[in-house]
Amino acid sequence: MDDGLNLLNIILLAIAVGVFLKLRSVLGRRTGHERPPYDPYSGDASGNDKVVTLPKRPRAEGEAGARTVDAQGDPFADTSRRDRWHGIAEPGTPLANGLDAIAATDAYFDADAFLSGARSAYEMIVTAFAEGDRETLKPLLSADVYKSFEGAMDERDNKGLTVDQSFIGIEKAVLDAAALEGTRARLTVSFRSTLTSCTKNDDGVVVEGDPVTVREVTDLWTFERDVKNRDPNWKLVATGASG
Repeated sequence: MDDGLNLLNIILLAIAVGVFLKLRSVLGRRTGHERPPYDPYSGDASGNDKVVTLPKRPRAEGEAGARTVDAQGDPFADTSRRDRWHGIAEPGTPLANGLDAIAATDAYFDADAFLSGARSAYEMIVTAFAEGDRETLKPLLSADVYKSFEGAMDERDNKGLTVDQSFIGIEKAVLDAAALEGTRARLTVSFRSTLTSCTKNDDGVVVEGDPVTVREVTDLWTFERDVKNRDPNWKLVATGASG
């Protein structure tokens, strides 16, 4: 009787080990179709690859420009407090004070990363406007700015005009102003870019501009974001000429 029980136990143990090994071989195998891990700073929770996220992941501690947090939650309580906007704003200026106010409300704010994203947004918006690409423009602009852009594109379409533009690049992009009004952060950027551009009629005849002459363009654009909103995207809320 005991020998029978021992034999049965051995058989059951062998079956259990076999099942375990089989499960491990299946569960541990990568097929290449797994979903990538979610990155909360990836910038596009909606799946719309035409949305440019301006703020980026904050620098890791120890990297240049990294910020520490004290016991009271101040992300700038380190020895470099007086020069935390080095290369962007002089200490004590209205621009630096505005950046301080934004950073005090949004611990993840990074001015360098914002400027990098703003450059991408600028080129995307300028190009989309020239091409009449409303789908790209809409998520990047506030309702008022989009309405203004759409009106100009509609008028162009009604006249049978098209824009032939070649965006060469951004020579300079600097922060001009920063402010926090309630929970709404506003950052104004001065852009200097170069491009070629002309407007053609239905017959392909140039009616304005020059398709080969490189022009320098200066713009003053203001971006806005509600820092209490989980949406990390900034939107263009005002445009103007830079002096």
